[in-house]
Parts: sequence; C-alpha cells; structure tokens
Amino acid sequence: MIIAIDGTAGSGKSTTAKLVARRLHYLHIDTGAMYRAVALAVLQSNIDPEDRSAVEELTRNLKIRLRQSNGIEVLLNDANITDLIRNSEVTAIASKVSSYGGVRDKLADEQREMGKNGGVVLEGRDIGTVIFPDADVKLFFTADIEERARRRLHEMADRGEEVDYDTMIADLAFRDHADSTRKISPLKKADDAITIDTTDLSIDEQVELALSIVSDKKKLQQSVKE
Repeated sequence: MIIAIDGTAGSGKSTTAKLVARRLHYLHIDTGAMYRAVALAVLQSNIDPEDRSAVEELTRNLKIRLRQSNGIEVLLNDANITDLIRNSEVTAIASKVSSYGGVRDKLADEQREMGKNGGVVLEGRDIGTVIFPDADVKLFFTADIEERARRRLHEMADRGEEVDYDTMIADLAFRDHADSTRKISPLKKADDAITIDTTDLSIDEQVELALSIVSDKKKLQQSVKE
C-alpha cells in the first residue's frame, strides 16, 4: 500500500509515520527532510534563499537520498546530514526554499520514484494532493498551535536549543500561513483524507489510530477482490 500522511508542523505526523512504517515493515519517506536538505545546501553554499533561480539551479545538481537504518538517515551528495537539518537556521528557510517550483519538481520526481512500488509511508504537506493523489490511505494530521509549540520546544530542548514559547507560537503561525498559501502545492487536506486531531493524543494513540485505519482499508480492498 501507499500511505500518505500530510499535516501541519508539530502535529505528530513525522513520528507517527516513522512508527507506522516500522510496524508495517514499510519504507518511511520523510519528504520534509528532503526539503530541509536543500535548505542546508543553500546555507552551505552561501546562496541567498530569496534568490529563487540560484536555489533552483543548486537543487538541480543535488543528490538527496533517504537511507533506512535504525531510523531514516538523510544523505546530501553522499554525506550523512541527518543531525544537521533540524537546527533553527535550516528551519528558518526550509519553508521558503520549498515554495520554489524548480525545487518541488525535482524532489517530487524523486519521491514518486521511491514510492511507486508501494510498501511506503510518505509524510509531508502535499503527499495526498500532489505526489500520490491515488494513495491507498490518506491521513491529515492537525493539532492546536499551543500543543504543537510545546512539542517543538521539547524537541529543541532535547537538542540543547532554547526558544521561548511566544517565539515558537509566532514561528508556527508563520509556517502554517506560508505552507497553506503558497502558489505551488500548498498544504491542503485531500478531499478523501481522514483528519486526525492529535491535540489530546499520545504518540502511541496516534500510531494505533493510523494503523486501525490502514487495517480497515486493507480489509475493504480484500473484500472487493473477493
């Protein structure tokens, strides 16, 4: 099956996608990590992230791969950058570079290639609407911005980074607006996606709910075949 999980930043989709893929023995494709890899390359190349043509030209020559290990490892031109793409500098420009058509076209082609044979859980912003509109299961994750801010602050604290609560709320609100209003592949719930509000759900509850939806879809597909 092809499982598409879209949603807002901090809604739990990445962790849930990873654990669902592990339970199903599927490949987890973190598309957001691929855009973060481009953002890191932009920073390393000292390119102005506002310079669309320069960013798109750089992206055309990048080799970005995801490798399954204990978790997903992100490789940029064969260098492991998994631990480098979660810092605040990369986060600050990831939304900008991901809005450029040339960047999205290049990475969309790679995402479709990785997922075309099924057995995958893809998560991002436009999986169920653009990358795999015919995915077997489409989920859309959301949560209150206050809860998402608390989760992000906790993640950053684990990495030794500190950001105050009000700044995180403002950053998430900006990211939500940028993702949902961009002209190319905006964050949007597919018409046939199932919404999961994770505000009051633990990670275990999110995973079990997602797996139950997948199980129901498998049973439905099997009954149709029979």
